[in-house]
Parts: sequence; structure tokens; C-alpha cells
Amino acid sequence: MIRNPALPAALELPVRDALPALRAALEGPGSAVLCAPPGTGKTTLVPLALAGLIEAPGAFEGVRRVLVAEPRRIAARAAARRMAWLLGEQVGESVGYTVRGERVVGPHARVEVVTTGVLLQRLQRDQELTGVDVVVIDECHERHLDADTVAAFLVDVRAALRPELRLVAASATTDAQGWARVLGGAPVVEARGTAHPVEVVWAPPAREVRPPHGMRVDPALLTHVASVVRRALAERDGDVLCFLPGVGEIARVAGQLGGLGGREDIEVLQVHGRAPAAVQDAVLAGSPGRRVVLATSVAESSLTVPGVRVVVDSGLAREPRVDHARGLSALATVRASQAAGRQRAGRAGREAPGAVYRCWAEAEDGRLPRFPAPEIKVADLAAFALQAACWGDPDASGLALLDPPPGGAMAAAREVLAAVGAVDGATGHVTERGTRMARVGLHPRLARALLDAGPRVGARRAAEVVALLSEEPPREYGDDLAAAWRAALRGGDGYAARWRTETRRLASAAESTAGRAGGSRGGDGGEVCGVVAALAFPERVARGVGGGTYLMANGTRAELRAGSSLTGAEWIAVAVADRPVGSGHARVLLGAQIDEDIARNAAAPLHTRRDEVTWSGGDLTARNVERLGAIELAARPLKDVDLTLVREGLLTGLREEGTALLKWSRGAQELRERLAFLHRQLGAPWPDVSEDALYARVDEWLEPELSKARRRADLARIDAGQALARLLPWATGEAARLDALAPERLEVPSGSRIRIDYADPEQPVLAVKVQEMFGLAETPRVADGGVPVLVHLLSPAGRPAAVTADLASFWREGYRAVRSELRGRYPKHPWPEDPATAEPTRYTKARQARRRDGS
Repeated sequence: MIRNPALPAALELPVRDALPALRAALEGPGSAVLCAPPGTGKTTLVPLALAGLIEAPGAFEGVRRVLVAEPRRIAARAAARRMAWLLGEQVGESVGYTVRGERVVGPHARVEVVTTGVLLQRLQRDQELTGVDVVVIDECHERHLDADTVAAFLVDVRAALRPELRLVAASATTDAQGWARVLGGAPVVEARGTAHPVEVVWAPPAREVRPPHGMRVDPALLTHVASVVRRALAERDGDVLCFLPGVGEIARVAGQLGGLGGREDIEVLQVHGRAPAAVQDAVLAGSPGRRVVLATSVAESSLTVPGVRVVVDSGLAREPRVDHARGLSALATVRASQAAGRQRAGRAGREAPGAVYRCWAEAEDGRLPRFPAPEIKVADLAAFALQAACWGDPDASGLALLDPPPGGAMAAAREVLAAVGAVDGATGHVTERGTRMARVGLHPRLARALLDAGPRVGARRAAEVVALLSEEPPREYGDDLAAAWRAALRGGDGYAARWRTETRRLASAAESTAGRAGGSRGGDGGEVCGVVAALAFPERVARGVGGGTYLMANGTRAELRAGSSLTGAEWIAVAVADRPVGSGHARVLLGAQIDEDIARNAAAPLHTRRDEVTWSGGDLTARNVERLGAIELAARPLKDVDLTLVREGLLTGLREEGTALLKWSRGAQELRERLAFLHRQLGAPWPDVSEDALYARVDEWLEPELSKARRRADLARIDAGQALARLLPWATGEAARLDALAPERLEVPSGSRIRIDYADPEQPVLAVKVQEMFGLAETPRVADGGVPVLVHLLSPAGRPAAVTADLASFWREGYRAVRSELRGRYPKHPWPEDPATAEPTRYTKARQARRRDGS
């Protein structure tokens, strides 16, 4: 059966020594966590041993069927091919694989490698996994949502249906104890690594580069990465594996490496999830010549790229993110974690000593996150929530998950599922329609579009457009979905090939779940694309508001890029959008032109018609408004208006423009300032009279006048002082002390009653002429004597002469300078040498003498 002469040497991989312990764990508790560093053989040797296809210590006896779950299609294909090669067979004989849209599994296969997404679908159809004896969840440290979900479902299966089913969670670097806990206290089996030493070379950019934002990467960093690749080629032997965050960055760096200075002996290859299978195979097969392999994180684990001795790490990765408030989800560029950095560096030491060039400073390394963020914490959870509902656990509370799903994200996911009819809005239980959607193997939004568009435009045409949305087309296809569809139809590139394969799968799925819906019904290509996009993203149907800007039904504004072929369309459906740096609006990356009928049909649950009273242009506007979400479709003036709506509209005006809408006399304003002072100095029961606080307590002080008002002019007639007095602490009796604690006026030595200014709640101000304060040694105080007033001493003409909060000190030290400056300017007024004992007066010397003589 085993015909490969290289097998004995391949069996000497380090994981061989861990096989007896693994077998003991599976024959005992029935589950295990296998921790094995890269290159130890956990992905290839372990499944063969578990299936009894090779002779090795600890290998199982008898025929067993093993299912290996990989996080990516490229890894699933590569693992199956490697195992088949070890056995000297073709893929599909003893070892096969199944990925979305492709199945190569013969009738006698004992090891099948699948993606975690495929395994999820299989579990929903057959919870017992009939005929499967062992499931290996590989690379579980990557914390992909599908892998976490698969593990949770399998724990359920073992507990309720098949206790004899064996489970292995395999990883290079992971939270071993956490996974052991998830698997019910499974033993942890460790395999020693034999990785060769890897030298770390720190190669930060010479100049500062901008941090990543959204999908954007500073071009200066990519230029630097290309230069580091050239440096590595000059300084080291062997192939170079360069890690970049995405396909766009790979293409850009490849362009900068074009020709490599005329060296035709060096081949530049690109490996990522979208790369054609032939290119992926060529990368994994090795080459006698020297190569530079530009790769995304797909090359971090599972795949061994032969010949690599050097790794160049950009330090960036892509992780899913979702803005629940706007319904915009996409990948985001982030700094790669320390764990990812170790994984990437390890690629250089698989076959011999190597080196890793890290494109950041050593000082930054310790500030990087230790591990990548689990997808369940940051991703759109609509698909997960549908899987959980189909499993019978709508809120996922009973699932054995390493991290629970965030409550807000799950609530948003359930709203999406209810909107597309996948779950019952009241109970969260899956509907028959939801079950059909889950079986399609798409995000629930796209499944809804596929099923609902089929009867209108035909299953095949719906499948073609949904396939475009399931894997975003290349940017060179443009931002018009209809144009991208036509490009895919005539395209001969790798994307078009994958698109045709996915189209066939989706057309078959649509017909099998809903009955044959016809091959090509009415409507041109543009209409087909519009119908599908609007059904998938109903809250993103958008109407133009001018200047290439659109208002989406969810309330977010979106802008077309300059030169977009969608320019001029009154209505569009936004399929893909992002938010550029520094912009408050979304940017349309992919959309389709639609008409109002399509928008109304797709977003029917968002359609409303109701009376609205709004604060607009400084006054109330009463209308009956028809809307599609935030988009206003039509409106007519209202004559008979609900008084509750009027009050809400006036409250909006108060919130936007403040209490300045009311009538504020001088006395009212002074009362507010006195109350603000007492609240600041004494606290309760003296009320907070700030704008926010007054708005929060509007029912307590502005009624019944507010409920009687009908327009702005009515607010302007409300006496704010009279209303504000309602907030005084009457119940405790403290209100009676207002004038004692914060008097309006203060009697000074001259007999004048001077108004106190409380505009500054920290320290009130008493502005008084110098002569009127003669003889007063201590500064006046308010608030039960706790706060001295700030005395602004004025000249006889009422101009500021001095400011003091300590009169005694001023008379001793400051008065002499004031007297020297002012007595020549105001000779008719008294300027005694000793003001502390002088007679206070508000008059000139002559008038004061006449008053004295007259008395």
C-alpha cells in the first residue's frame, strides 16, 4: 500500500515521539490538545498515524477515517497532497480533500482534509459525522471563528450523540490549557521542535511611516519592505519568504521588485488565497533556482515553502472588523502580534539555519499584542449566530467556546438575521428559511440575496452576482458591480476562474434549496446586479444628495470616487465601502445602480410613513413623511399635529440651541448665576443650572409653559427666571436662605448697595469705588462667610484701579501706589494717607463737606 521510498526518512519527524501519548489520550479521555512547533509533522504525520496508514510508535490499528480541518483552502489542498505524496499515491486515493467548490475524495479514502467552513456545513447536515472516527482541528491557535465554532459543536456531539468520536486540537503556539478546558479537561500532548536557529535582524525604515488605517498601508513602508528583500538577497543564501498583509500590497511590492536589477535567475512568486492553484502548487513544490515568495498570512502555518532560508516580515496583518452602528464590515490592517512574528520567523528555520528581517525597531516589539485578536471578539457575527441558531442554541450560551461572543455584536447579528427572515425576531429560533440559507454556505446577507433574487432574475444570474460579492473582485474591475460582472464573464484571469467555479456551486445550491428558478429571466445586467446588491445590503440602498454623495438608508453618507461610472445615478446599492482617513463619510468601493422600485422592494422593512415634527431652520416644522430608513421619499405639511410630537420637537430645539430660546431678563440671568455659584460652592440642595442639567430636568422647571408652547415664539415668551425659581430647594427650607448665602447686593461702608457679579462661580466680583471702601479692614464674604468676594476697586470715573481679595493687605501695601497715581488725576476726591481710618464716601471732598455742614 505504501509505495513512497522517501517515507522512512519523513517518519523521523519530531512528532513521532509524541504519538504514543496522543494514542493514550484518545483511547482514554477521547480528546487531546497537541502542541507541536512548525515543522514537526503534526499536519501530515499525525493524521496518517491516526488512520493507520503508516507504521509508527503509537499508530492506531485497524481502519479508521480521519477528518482534518484546516482554516484555509490552500492549506487543505497542500496538506492532502503532501500526505498522498508520502504514501506514494495520487490525491483522492487514501487521502483526499474537500474545499468550497472542489472535492477530490475517492471511495476508499481514510483521511479527508477539509476547511473548517466545509466541516461546519457537514455538521449541520449530519451532526453525528457518520463514518468519521477522529477529527483533527489544525492551527487552532489562529482563532478563526469557524474553527472555534467547529470545536464547540464537536464537544456537543461527543457529549450528546457520539462519545466515541475522538477530537484533537492541534496547534503550533496556543493557549493549551484553555483548549484543554474547552475539550472537557483533555490531556495536553507536546512534541518537541527541531527548528534550526533563526537570526533576528532589525530593519526599521529610516524615516517614520504612517500607521495602518483601515485597509490602507503607507506606500513608504512597502517601498522599504522591497528594499529589505533586496538586502536579504544580497546578504543571505536561499529563498526569501516575505510576509505582507494583503493581495494589493503583494502586487505593489512585486512591481517594485520587477527584474531585481536584471537578475533573471531570481523568480518572484505571489501566494495568497486568491492565487491560482497552479501558482500555489509551484510555490509548495520548490525550485532549483532562487525565489522570492511574497505571501499573506496563509504561509504562517500549515504550509512549508521549500528552500526558504530568509523571512522578511512587514509586521502587518489583516483582521476582520465591523462597525455595528453603520453596518460596514471589512478587513482592517493591523500590527501583527508577537505570536504571528514567531510563527513567521520559524519559516526560515524549517530546513536549515536562517534569518528573519523584521521591518520595525526592536524597541517596538515589546509593545505589540501578544496574540492575534480572536475573530469572535472583532468580526461580524451574523454567520456565527445563524450557525448557532441552526444548532439549537440561538444565543450561543451553551456552546463550549474559548471566548464568549460579545453581547453587542450578537445583538446586531440577530437583528440582521431577523431582518432577512433567518430567525424568529421574538425567540431567535431558526426558521425554515434560515435553515435553507445556512445550507448555502454564505454569509446570511448573501444567502438572502441568492434565494430571493433567483425567482426574479433566475438562479444562474443571481448566483453569478452573488459569487462576485462573496469574493470581492479585483480593484481593476472597477467600482460598478455591473461592469465587474461583465469583466468576470469575459475574464481569463485567476479570479474569473474561481468566480465561475463558485457560480456553479451557488446556482446548484439555490436550485436545490428553492427549486429550479429558471436560467435567465428579465432584466439587463445592471438590473440583475442592482437587485442582488440591494437584497444583500438593504440598509445600504442609497439616494443621491448631490456632488457624488449618497445618503444610505442606515443614515451614513457615502461618496463615489472621482471618475466613477456610477456618477449621476439617482439610486445605488452599496455592496462594499470603507471610510478613508480623516473622512466622516464612507467611500463606495463597489456598488450597483438601482431604481426606487428596487430600493423599496429590497428594503421594505425599513419603509415608514409617519407624522414628524422636527426643529428645522430655527423653528418647528410639522410634516407627514415617507421614508426608507433615513432616506426621505416624500413629505407633505401637517395641519393637525399631535401635541406630544410638538413638545418633542421643542425639546429638540432646546437641545440644539439651548435655553437661550427662552426670555432671559437681567434678573433671571443673575438668578441663574447665583444658583450656579451656590451649586459650585455648597453643592446639594442647590441645583446644577448648566445647559445639560437644565435639559435633563426640563419637566421640573419648564412646565406647564413648555406643553402649552406651539412654536419658537411661544418659547421666547416664557419667563426663564420665574421657571428657574421652581428648582430652588423649597422643600428643605433652604430656598429662604438664597439672599443670605448669595445676596444680589452688598452694602459697603459708604452706605451704597452694590450689585455682586456671580458670572464666575469660583469667586464673585464686587466692583466699587475706592473711596466707598475706606475704613473696611476685612474683605466681604458670601456663602456663609466661606467665599471672599473679589473686590474690583474703581477710580472716581469708574475705571479699574486695583483688584484684591484681601482688603487689609491692599490698604497696607497696594493703596499707596494707587493713591500716587490717581490723586493728581482726581484732585477733587479724597485721598487720605490712612484709608483704614478714613471716612468712606461716594462724593467729592467739597460735596462731602457741604453734606457734613448741612448735617
